[in-house]
Amino acid sequence: MIADISALADIAHGAGARLVVDNTFASPYLQQPLALGADLTVYSTTKYLGGHSDVVGGAIVVADAALGKQLAYSQNAIGAVPGAFDSWLVLRGIKTLGVRMDRHCANAGKVADWLSAHPAVGSVLYPGLAAHVGHELAARQMRGFGGMVSFVAAGGVSAALEICSRTKVFILAESLGGVESLIEHPGRMTHASTANSPLQVLDSLVRLSVGIEDVDDLVADLDQAMA
Repeated sequence: MIADISALADIAHGAGARLVVDNTFASPYLQQPLALGADLTVYSTTKYLGGHSDVVGGAIVVADAALGKQLAYSQNAIGAVPGAFDSWLVLRGIKTLGVRMDRHCANAGKVADWLSAHPAVGSVLYPGLAAHVGHELAARQMRGFGGMVSFVAAGGVSAALEICSRTKVFILAESLGGVESLIEHPGRMTHASTANSPLQVLDSLVRLSVGIEDVDDLVADLDQAMA
């Protein structure tokens, strides 16, 4: 699902509220929520900003100076200050953010196209596909469509689990946004806590964080895992 940030900003501001956008999946390279009307943007710097799966951190970005001063006071009082080395790792990652995101997007697009034509795949969730319900909106407010691809295994939960267990280039892990490609089964991993709730995900869903490896290697890995 792609959220219309400008429309949400109008709704929030009309009710006297602030709009906060978690922009981690897109990164500031692909999308700038503040320019679209959001008041605060939050990031897990562990993901694309760091980009190398070697740091844990977060960031809040604001355009309003008074709000920024208020947050800085709270940060100082609470003590939520990252270590110097963690900060250096994120700054290092930001230097290559653009080139990495370009590669993430290119690889993810090719993987999504390939999955869309595979008989073992029921459906593909990726905003870069013209058939995606949020494609036009994403194209308007994003520079690219990101590196996250999900798909539904046509063979159900057993097929989804087998695919996750058989990949060799894609590493089985819950994280995302690093240079390496990751695969996971959300129903039993990141979204296990949503079971038996309205937020529960399909048990046949597989999530990919597409990295920057050679895309032919990534497609070949998925192909052998589905064989």
